[in-house]
Amino acid sequence: MSRVEQLKEQIRGLSPDELAEFRSWYERFDRATWDRRIAADVRTGRLDALAAEALREHARGKTTPR
Repeated sequence: MSRVEQLKEQIRGLSPDELAEFRSWYERFDRATWDRRIAADVRTGRLDALAAEALREHARGKTTPR
């Protein structure tokens, strides 16, 4: 059984309170992981082309305010 399958099995066995605690922790963990990835992509210039394209589209009036 893979580690993911083992985790799934363990999660299924959590009580409602434990599941709520796990969900809360995982949401924080996932957001922090995403933030670190985006920050790394910014540092390495990986998003530069996308940002430049977005700015060009905005300059052409192809964006709308929210």
